[in-house]
Amino acid sequence: MKKRQLLAFDLGASNGRAVLGAFDGKRIELTEVHRFDNPMVEQNGLYYWDALGLYRNLKESFQKLKQDGIEADCFGIDTWGVDFGLIDQNGALLGNPRCYRNGTEAEMAAVHAIVPQRTLFSRTGIASMPFNTVYQLYSRVKENDPALEKAKTLLFSPDLYGYFFTGEQRTEYSIATTSMLYDGENRRWDTDTMRALGIPEQVFTGVDFAGTLRGNIRFAVAEELGISRVPFAAVGSHDTASAVVAIPGEGNFAFCSSGTWSLFGVESEHPVKTSAVFDANFSNEGTAQGTFRLLKNIMGLWLVQECRRDWQKQGNFLSYDEIDAQARESKGLVSIIDTDDVSFYAAGNMQKKIQQFCARTNQPVPQTVGETARCIYDSLALKYRFALETLELYRGCPIERLNIVGGGTKNKLMNQLAADATGRTVIAGPVESACVGNLLMQAVALGELSNVQEARAVVRASFTTEIYESHRTQAWEDAYARLLGYMEMKKL
Repeated sequence: MKKRQLLAFDLGASNGRAVLGAFDGKRIELTEVHRFDNPMVEQNGLYYWDALGLYRNLKESFQKLKQDGIEADCFGIDTWGVDFGLIDQNGALLGNPRCYRNGTEAEMAAVHAIVPQRTLFSRTGIASMPFNTVYQLYSRVKENDPALEKAKTLLFSPDLYGYFFTGEQRTEYSIATTSMLYDGENRRWDTDTMRALGIPEQVFTGVDFAGTLRGNIRFAVAEELGISRVPFAAVGSHDTASAVVAIPGEGNFAFCSSGTWSLFGVESEHPVKTSAVFDANFSNEGTAQGTFRLLKNIMGLWLVQECRRDWQKQGNFLSYDEIDAQARESKGLVSIIDTDDVSFYAAGNMQKKIQQFCARTNQPVPQTVGETARCIYDSLALKYRFALETLELYRGCPIERLNIVGGGTKNKLMNQLAADATGRTVIAGPVESACVGNLLMQAVALGELSNVQEARAVVRASFTTEIYESHRTQAWEDAYARLLGYMEMKKL
């Protein structure tokens, strides 16, 4: 076949990138085209995303391709979940989208007073997290937000940027499921919840699925950039859905998409909405193939990212490699935190929050960079064990391997700790998993691949992985018992 030039935009909660995938039908080769920051911006006590700044960077990516003499055959966009932009009757953006980090427990409680948490879960299969779209929207209903009142259309982040390019207003299935307002089992928006909360149901669009084409770049944009009207494909628009497409595993495995968040789970043909799943706050998010990911949202490397900001303010400008090296030199399993404790959700003063957790649980308080980072990594690895063993209970059979994908795979210490804590062999890679899954679902949309299984065969042919064998000791068992104890304390 003719080699296809596919362009993936992968936007994360701290940076974005454009990656070109040259696909010959059997293998795909990646070239980074453009990388850019995506910082939250505070204004009047709320955090926002710079939507038009991001759009400018996406346009610049096409211009960089043109300078290299390359014409894209297709493009796709994936982003983090839950956040959205509002469009007015004239097609204009009603202000910058708000950032999910604004979410609070009080906003959750306000919703649950009207629609109980268990009811929300039974309708959508999604775990309650402070930032879910349903809580964001009800907060704006209560404040009589003028933008929400004037909105004609709500578009989640990946669909918003696709709309900027194409003018098409649609919602992709995997991103819709992150909202806690979509019933993936019955393929419909949860209008019962919307009506109870006063959320305007008419702003939600029709839903399509990954691997379908959704229009072309608008004539005016193509003319501005000096390019052809490139087709736009709906991919696994939630970045975790794209990342899971790129898992090279076969057989009985769990996955962990490791980055700012650690999304830990298994694939399932049907949502699992049992009381045990609800109690453990697991979610049933959508996959690129239109099924479900039974998973746990674990705080992830956000904790290290926030500590690094603290250290920079103190004049200690460390790279992540330097942080990891200091963690490796520090003694392991000294202090353990519940990484999903609510105190860690908000930005700012993260090292102090970790120290406070350790103090109130009568543990040694980490002081140095290495001690703090090692505390985070050990605790994350133990949380992986909790998620894996909980998933085994739900499935009724053992999970043989753990596949870790995403940027977090570059942390070799974390990969080994995950193997030691879980007692499973860890297979790490590929690193650019969200981009790879995005690109391969474009190939599905163009008819070059038939399904996710064929896409994963391309992943196995194209990328090398690293294997980490487990060396679990009694110290890990003791530390795990401590973590379970801290989790029980939180329930009291």
